Order: sequence, then C-alpha cells, then structure tokens
Amino acid sequence: MARESTARQKLVDAALSLVRTKGYAATSVDELCARAGVTKGAFFHHFANKDALAVAAAEHWSEMTGALFRDAPYHRHRDPLDRVLAYLDFRKSLLKGAVPDFTCLVGTMVQEVYATHPDIRAACDASISGHAATLEADIAEAMKLYGVTSFTAASLALHTQAVLQGAFILAKAKGGPRIAAASIDHLRRYIELLFQPKDHKGRTRQ
Repeated sequence: MARESTARQKLVDAALSLVRTKGYAATSVDELCARAGVTKGAFFHHFANKDALAVAAAEHWSEMTGALFRDAPYHRHRDPLDRVLAYLDFRKSLLKGAVPDFTCLVGTMVQEVYATHPDIRAACDASISGHAATLEADIAEAMKLYGVTSFTAASLALHTQAVLQGAFILAKAKGGPRIAAASIDHLRRYIELLFQPKDHKGRTRQ
C-alpha cells in the first residue's frame, strides 16, 4: 500500500511540474510516467486517464497552497486592510525562480481546457475561488472599519485573483517575473485608494 501511495504522489508531483512548464495538452502520459519514475501500468492503476490526474493535481495544489497561505505572516497584522496589503506583498515575494516555479498550476490548466474538460475546469475553479474566499473575511472587516460600501468583499477577493492570474500570463509572455511584480504593485495601490476617505464631492482626500 505504501508503494502505491508513493507512486500516486509521484505522478501528482510530476503533473505539477510538467503542466506548469509545458501546459496540459503538451504533457503526455508517457512524460508523466517518466518524470515520476513509474510504469504506465502504475499510472492506469491510480488514474483512469490524464484528466483524472489533472483533477487530482488541482486538488493537491489547493491543499499545498492552502497550507502555505494559512501559515503566512500577513495574518499577524491587527488592521484588516494591513492584512490584505501584506497578502499582496507576500504574493510578490513568491515571484522567484523560473516562470514555471512561481506561476499557477490551475490558472495554466483552466486557460487551456475550460471549454473542453468540464471536470478539470470545475477543479480549477474550486481552487481559485476557494483561495479568493480566504481573503473575504479580511476585506469585509476592512470595509466595515473604513466605511466602504461600494463593492462586495467577494468581488474584490476575486478581482485580486484575476489580476494575479493575468500577471502570470504576462510573466510567461515576457519571460520573467518583473512585469508580474509591477502588476501586483498596481493592484496594491488600487486597493489602498479604495479604502482612502472621500470628500463630499466624491474625490479622494490626500
């Protein structure tokens, strides 16, 4: 049983690496087996097909990143807005290494398969939306504290993910993290402006 569990995890880990490097469609079962060091028989013992592995990889990605963000230092701030801004700083700090090292598995997959593989699309949506939901409480608390009512916490939480996923696309296009870091900086400034007080004519007070 231990050998079976190890083979399954190796295949999931191989999917995380290869899909972020090559994309879902360009990654073959043979390549996944070679990267994991398992036979094709072992692959089909654990997964009915590549799609099933992709769903398992998305779920594992959610668990792995969930643990990373759960223990991240931005939670220590008392002010909820500071927590939201520090979350973005933390995201920026993760932009290290080659492009596949910091880009998102589920964002990569869903761009390819959203119209053709509904099970994978749903798993990717659950991962992205689930992560966005972890920001909602801090955003809602900040909105209450700063008297902001012009949007919902859920919509801003999802917007952060839209910007981050777009930043990853730009990083792929440009071949490095610099543009992604700049996008996060812009998002940070935007959120700061949302929570600045307005004068009676609706202009931001300096």
